[in-house]
Amino acid sequence: MSDSNTTDFTNPSTFILLGIPGLEAAHVWISIPFSAMYAIAILGNFTLLLIVKREPSLHGPMYYFLCMLAVTDLVLCTSALPRMLSVFWFNSREIDFSACLTQMYFIYCTLVIEPGIFVAMAVDRYVAICSPLSLSTILTNPVVAKIGLAMMLHGGMVVLPYPVLARQWPYCRTNIIPQPYCAHIAVIKLACGDTRVSSYYGLFVLFCVLGLDAIFIAMFYTQILRAIFRLPTKDAWLKTFGTCGSHFCSILAFYIPGLFISLMNRFGQNVLVHFQVLIPNVYLFMPPMLNPIIYGVRTKKIWGRLLRLFTHKGA
Repeated sequence: MSDSNTTDFTNPSTFILLGIPGLEAAHVWISIPFSAMYAIAILGNFTLLLIVKREPSLHGPMYYFLCMLAVTDLVLCTSALPRMLSVFWFNSREIDFSACLTQMYFIYCTLVIEPGIFVAMAVDRYVAICSPLSLSTILTNPVVAKIGLAMMLHGGMVVLPYPVLARQWPYCRTNIIPQPYCAHIAVIKLACGDTRVSSYYGLFVLFCVLGLDAIFIAMFYTQILRAIFRLPTKDAWLKTFGTCGSHFCSILAFYIPGLFISLMNRFGQNVLVHFQVLIPNVYLFMPPMLNPIIYGVRTKKIWGRLLRLFTHKGA
């Protein structure tokens, strides 16, 4: 490493991504499961988008929100993996300062947009179950488009202070990031001076923005469950509950690992460094990989259309 990596500087031109500290010799092997998860995510989400586009019966609010989720997942994993593979495969560790902040912005922007989409899906299921006759008049195509635009602007504005604040801090310790991508916490730890504003804002986003989305999701699904249990027969319960099952699975796949990682980052000082780096990296690919599988298997219309798609190709 050159002296510029450890001596005083205020505006680094590049950062150095270490990959997985301590496991550099195994980077090629580590890249295999990441590449597999990425391939599954790309194939699954593009297939989902293709099915919804080609099937007129799927042109409704629930499936439009599902397409938004698929696009968000594609942006999330594509923002991270190419840079990670350049570290794992080619030992290309340098990343431009501005490129690092740009990658940080897109990764965290999608992580904020995704729970917003879950809220929109919860609203859609609430209206469909509690007031089914009003669904077509409340969630019209223009309304769905406005909701999607609002979620995108919301995520973009909420995450914008991350790179803006990171660009303002002086960096006088090192420019080495012990990650294969530009994680917000890892970058802020390299800055000198009082960076509490960035830390506090990160906590604000975690608890007030993502936490508020979780509260809205819980509120809507509580009302949905109350409506389901008022139905007269058990078959009606199961049928109606089945329409929400895939949403539950996706929400749990997003929130539970995310909560675990947040707690580990702040209180897991005794956790091995390998796990502190590996687990958040795996988390970036879990929702993009699992969501199309969950919705493809559990949603009868999508599963049926998928079977017809491959049957026709086989014929």
